[in-house]
Amino acid sequence: MISKFLSKLKSILFKSSVSSDTPLKKEIKVTKSGKTPKTKTKTKTKTKTKTKSKPVNSKKNIETLTTLPGVGAKSAKALYEAGFKTTKAVLAADEKDLLAVSGVGINLVKKLKKLK
Repeated sequence: MISKFLSKLKSILFKSSVSSDTPLKKEIKVTKSGKTPKTKTKTKTKTKTKTKSKPVNSKKNIETLTTLPGVGAKSAKALYEAGFKTTKAVLAADEKDLLAVSGVGINLVKKLKKLK
């Protein structure tokens, strides 16, 4: 049964000539009124679209956070995901907010506050 299917499939796929039954051009259907349908031409109109700003490169921002003393890759990622996107944001943050981030401990917060 499978071999019959495969042979039929091969014969369909590897036909060397196009059958005469297949129309090469689309025929335009005539409507009831006997008129041919009108084709609509599309015109481009200038509309103001919102320009998308460049996506923020999260890897680059995480790398800049690692420039802070005591901040490694894991804590930089945790800070970034918590909303601290820049080093200025980390330095300006309250101690309680920084301690709420998982992966940030009291020693790291002390190091960061010394920079202020």
